[in-house]
Parts: sequence; structure tokens; C-alpha cells
Amino acid sequence: MVRTDRGRDKSAQKSLGPLHRQIKQSKVLMVGAGGIGCELLKNLVLTGFGEIHVVDLDTIDLSNLNRQFLFGRQHIKKSKALVAKDTAAKFNPNVKLTAYHANIKEPAFNVEWFKSFSLVFNALDNLEARRHVNLMCLAAAVPLIESGTTGFNGQVQVISRGVTECYDCTLKPVPKTFPVCTIRSTPSQPIHCIVWAKSYLFNELFGTSEDDPPEFDHSEDAENAQEIKNLRQEAEELKMIRETLGQPEFALNVFEKIFNKDIARLAAMKDMWKTRKAPTPLSFESFSFSPAGISSIVPNNDQKAWSLEENFAMFSDSLNRLSKRVLELKEIGQSSMVSFDKDDDDTLDFVAASANIRSIIFGIDVQTKFDIKQMAGNIIPAIATTNAITAGLCVMQAFKVLKKQVNDAKMVFLSMSTDRGLTTEPLSPPNSLCHVCGVIRVDFECDISKIKLGELIEIVLRGVFQYGSVSLIHEKLIYDEDYDDNLEIPLAQLGIQDGSFLTVRDESDESQARINLILQIRNRSQGDSRLPFLVPDRVDIPFKPTQPPSLDSLVLSGTDVVKKNDGDHSRKRKADDGPDSGLLGKESNKKIKAADEVIVIDDGYIEID
Repeated sequence: MVRTDRGRDKSAQKSLGPLHRQIKQSKVLMVGAGGIGCELLKNLVLTGFGEIHVVDLDTIDLSNLNRQFLFGRQHIKKSKALVAKDTAAKFNPNVKLTAYHANIKEPAFNVEWFKSFSLVFNALDNLEARRHVNLMCLAAAVPLIESGTTGFNGQVQVISRGVTECYDCTLKPVPKTFPVCTIRSTPSQPIHCIVWAKSYLFNELFGTSEDDPPEFDHSEDAENAQEIKNLRQEAEELKMIRETLGQPEFALNVFEKIFNKDIARLAAMKDMWKTRKAPTPLSFESFSFSPAGISSIVPNNDQKAWSLEENFAMFSDSLNRLSKRVLELKEIGQSSMVSFDKDDDDTLDFVAASANIRSIIFGIDVQTKFDIKQMAGNIIPAIATTNAITAGLCVMQAFKVLKKQVNDAKMVFLSMSTDRGLTTEPLSPPNSLCHVCGVIRVDFECDISKIKLGELIEIVLRGVFQYGSVSLIHEKLIYDEDYDDNLEIPLAQLGIQDGSFLTVRDESDESQARINLILQIRNRSQGDSRLPFLVPDRVDIPFKPTQPPSLDSLVLSGTDVVKKNDGDHSRKRKADDGPDSGLLGKESNKKIKAADEVIVIDDGYIEID
């Protein structure tokens, strides 16, 4: 018997009561259509949310089918967002569904776009995208339901600006690091080559050049110190090659430097190879490749390892694709920095091919593109049941948000336990020291093609907001007192566009410094106005709060540790949290032994002699 729309509504009204009408009138956004996303979209559609928008950059892979039930074999290589929309639409024809096969970080998904939603759900599997959605929801003042799973563990968190802590209020697990000397000179495992390709080579050529990539261990032992110096010297050489991007010799210059000259220099250090096989340099001229023939050279199979020739073909082709992307971004006045994304074939192909060529040079087994995606993206295996339960919890918490009862919402944790599978704790207030939500936000309307950075600083920051010494950051530092090269440059030429965020930091003495000011740029023509911007109203910017207590500020009282200042919002993480899981552990409630044995401070131990 086919269920009628009237019967569907009647059942929902009985279950949800007055909330049913509000749900039908809601317009919500779901970011991510993977493991959690498939389950969540099904729940949202069957619950009767009136309008649902879905954004996902990824395409469907065979490995997804065991837990992402909206997809079948016939959908492999198709857009997750588009297929999820078509499949879920059959569950409830009354729901309006819109899907975007796109990156949520694209300029089209700006603050004004986020403001159009009643609620946002995060169903993502990577840290960078999570942080971006968290930032956009805070800027748009739209509640966010954040979720994540790792194996049998799941977590759901409600984030509301000014009411609860945000995603960045607590420190995330530090990614595993590797000694610089191992990454640069003596790799012995595939992961060493992948980290080199992703965190060093890719950033130097297409992203933000980093002296200290986060996955490199920069401990200052003697061996590492010399390697750090060498790494920075090589980075400078790559910067010079980067200037030839778009020119015919670019691919030759890159390949010859990283796979020939640098390798030959390492191989010449005879003492380093007494107990291991020396690397073998490769020459660009020994290969031949026509970019037009990539599909006939490299098999369309992510789970088949590529040969040296196939890796070279993919290296050359992905290098061309990324070069064109950077040049196109420059032409339209946007930031030409490209970020690695495991779901972006251009960036993943480049990292996979570069890592494999380096592996071959050092006698390491090559990896398939599928395996490299898992390692480079820090992907943690998921379980279908965990995703289903977590998605259900997301909707339950959403009900409280829609009823304006955020204070009744909980941080919910799911774990495989014989005692209690679900545990909750109250939502914490915002962390006043958080660099993302512990700020003042101001909309700044201006003509980005005309207003110069110097005008912004003198008339707005110093004239209106009464700043003294400041620094400005947009993706990277663009101004401080020691770096004033950009004062006469319009904002647009600095990569600032409509919807960009410009962070203003007060560089006054610590006791007099105010919290960060975020200017949310709105590109508007000012017509015949003498000034190329609209002067914003002045707002009171509070001083920075007192820093968390140091060890010196802790005093012993009997067998307890007493904090002089309780402003520390740090949380203990679950032991198995991964960098992409998004899981937030519960507060540490560990009891202290006798004072002469051990003192527990947060989630660490300090031995007392």
C-alpha cells in the first residue's frame, strides 16, 4: 500500500507535535554525503525537513558501498551529493532537495549563503573542512550540529555562537610527526614519501610555503638541525622554480631538481649509504609523455599500482592541471594558493605520483592511489552502525536547536561499552581564548578594487577603532610594523575578495592588547562617495582575557591540586581520536593520588621526586 502524503504528515504530527510545522518550514544544509551523511540525509528526509541542501566534493568509490547505502555499483565514479539527492528524494517527495558537487570552501558558499539556512549539519571526514564550516557558521550566526565517528566511537556536538564552545575551542590531536632527516634524506616507508610529497613539495609549488611543515618533527638534535637548514635551502630553490610556473620548462625544472639534482647530492654522501642502498637519480629526458594521452597511459583503476612510466605520466599531467588552476585564479584576482584535498583529483594525483617516484628512487614499494588517499587524508575506517546511530543523535539534537532550547542540548558520545553505550555531558560555554569564536566580528563594506590597505589601517583601524600597533592576516601576514610593503596596494590585489575574513591583531603590550577583530569583507561599489568604503560604526573591543594558569600558578592543598585561575577550558581527548575523527573527549575526572606520588594536571602526569 502506497503511503499518502496526508498519512505521512499525520504520523509525523503525532510524533513531533508543534515542532512538526517548524521542521517543515526549515531550510537546512548538510555538508558531506559520506558515511554519516547518507544516514543523516535519510533521517532528515523522513523526518520531513522542508528544504535540504547537500554539498560534497567527492565521487563514489567501490569501497564506499559497504556503509553508504544510498549508493550502488551503478553509481561508482558519480557525484556523492547528486546521487544521494536522487536516491533520498524517493523517500519523501514533499522535501525540496538541492545538491552541489563542489567544495564547501568555494567563494560561492559565502557568509550570506550560510545565513539563508536555519541549521547546518557537518558530516565531514577531515579537519580543515570542519574548521571552515565552523568558521562560516559563526560568521553567519547559524547553529551547527557537528558530528564524527571513529570505528565504534561517535560524537555529536551542538555549536551556537556566543552560547556554546565552537569546534576550535578545544585543541585537536596533534598529527603524527616524522624527523626531518628521515623525510628529506633517508625515507624507508611509503608514509615518509607521502608526507614529503603532501606537506613539503606540494606546498612549496602550489600552496603556502612553510619553513616548518606540521608533519615534520623539528626537534633540535644535531642531525635534524642540519637537515632543517638543508630543507630551507632547497625550499628557496623551489621558490625560484615556482616563478617559472606556466612556462614550458616548468615541469622539467621541477623534476630535475627534486628527482635528479637533490637525489644526486644525497647519493654523493657515501657515509650515509654504508648500511643501506643509495638512491638512484632520475632524468626528465629519459621519459616521454604527451599530456593528451594520459587516459591511455595510466589505467583508470585507483587500486592498481602504477609503474615508473605511469607515475611519470601522472606527475606531468597533474603538474599541468595544477599550474593551469593557479594561473586561472591569478587572472580573476583570487588567491592562487591551492590546498591539498584528498577528494580533489588534481592534488591527490600529484601527491600520489610524486610520492611513488620518490619511493622508486629509494627502493621503497609503491602504493596505489587508493592507499595513498587513505594515508594522506588520514582516513579512519568507519562502521555503518556507528554512522547510523550518530546520524540519529544529530537529528535529536537538532530538535532542541529548532525549539530554541540550545541550553538543553548535550555533547553526546557513543562507544562500544558493556556498561553504557551512550554518555552525555552539558555543552561548555565559549572559550574566551579561542582564536575563532573569542573575537569581535564586524561587517566591512568596501570596494575591494579601490580601497588600499593603508587607507583601511589609517582611517578605519586607527581612526574608528583607535588601534595603535596592529598586524593584519589574510591566509598569511599582509601587514605589521616591520612589513609595510602592501600599504599602497588595493585589497583585491592582496587576494581579498567578497566574503573574505581579515584578522586584525592588537600588537600592544600584552596587558593592554584587545581580542582579535575579524573584518568580514563585503564587496560593494560606493558610487560617487569620496571614500571607497562605508565607515563602520565603532564597537567596543574587550581586552584579551588572562592566559590559562601555568604550572607555577598551581598550588598544593593537601592531596589536591588547586588552580589559581579556572579560565582553562582544555578537555581530555579520547585515546583513539584521529585527526579527522572530530571526536571530543569528556572532561578529565581523574582523581589525584597522594601529593608525594603524582599530580594529575589535565590529562598529563608530572612526577614529584
